[in-house]
Amino acid sequence: MSILETIRTSHQLPDSILELSDVQMMNRVKEIKSVLGDRLFIPGHHYQKDEVIQFADATGDSLQLAKISASAQEAEYIVFCGVHFMAETADILTSNAQKVILPDLRAGCSMADMANIHQLERAWSVIQEQFGDTVIPLTYVNSTAAIKAFCGRHGGATLTSSNAEPMLKWAFSQKARVLFLPDQHLGRNTAAKMGIALEDMVVWNPIRNVFEGDAVHHLETSRVILWKGHCSVHEKFTVANIEACREEDPNITILVHPECPYEVVTHADISGSTQKIIETIKQAPDGSSWAIGTEMNLVNRLRQAYPKKHIRSLNPNMCPCLTMNRIDLPHLLWSLEAVLQEQPINIVQVDEAIATEALQAIERMFSA
Repeated sequence: MSILETIRTSHQLPDSILELSDVQMMNRVKEIKSVLGDRLFIPGHHYQKDEVIQFADATGDSLQLAKISASAQEAEYIVFCGVHFMAETADILTSNAQKVILPDLRAGCSMADMANIHQLERAWSVIQEQFGDTVIPLTYVNSTAAIKAFCGRHGGATLTSSNAEPMLKWAFSQKARVLFLPDQHLGRNTAAKMGIALEDMVVWNPIRNVFEGDAVHHLETSRVILWKGHCSVHEKFTVANIEACREEDPNITILVHPECPYEVVTHADISGSTQKIIETIKQAPDGSSWAIGTEMNLVNRLRQAYPKKHIRSLNPNMCPCLTMNRIDLPHLLWSLEAVLQEQPINIVQVDEAIATEALQAIERMFSA
């Protein structure tokens, strides 16, 4: 069966699942978890639906969950409630005895899909010709295993939204320039926070295979090469959203993720990783008002968790991450039923050679 055929059939739920009510499915998930015990571990990303996150053994961001999964050594099965690149990272960090399962293989990441290894290898040849051996690649963990492996192979590393600044500083201690992929916004916002001028950042367009932006006129002074990728959710927040919130409530605090565009981050009051957003709201005083620029499932969950704080989405018309939402209760149950029958489905397994080089990039981040 081809990869496309596998993905096409990987979400086709059997009638035995479709005929169940939500309550029946929830009860069955609880039953299977009880039967499997420590043999099963379910990590759930912060952006998952409530119907799924309620069964998570741990919640967190993608890398945090991958590390926790690796520490759950008794677990034979890691049923990762997230998206494909997260399951790949979990497979890289867990042992060969553990199987990582993604309940629906269609659960991808638009940002990760904006950088594939063929585009990167093509770009690297142009970048090397232009700048010589002065560039080190850094990739956000929101990227494919192949992109991570490329960074590992070329002396680079991975990073998260929590440690982007120290990792960028580390990269500059290695080489004069940094290729930052796949999210141009996180790269631009982090570099600007470090005092790097916007005119010293050039954008690489992987579709047209050319440099773009104002800095293209003086490439020789460029310090950061930003891959032209973005998060389809966070790019939808605008300065107009901020202005509308402040007009309605002058006392509101604007809190956004650094995957948002530069103009949004600079107009916001606070910018930070998903974990920083959660901690900021947790520590905020009752009665305070917040407009949060991040994924809607998390915003709604924070609103429910802190009813004495006035929390809204920065964009009232924002939809949840569509690919993240492919992991739903029926698919979770389906994957667990298959595990219980010792016939697991939707196993995510990274090629050993790719996993080895990707691990080098991840470990450089851990030790930097």
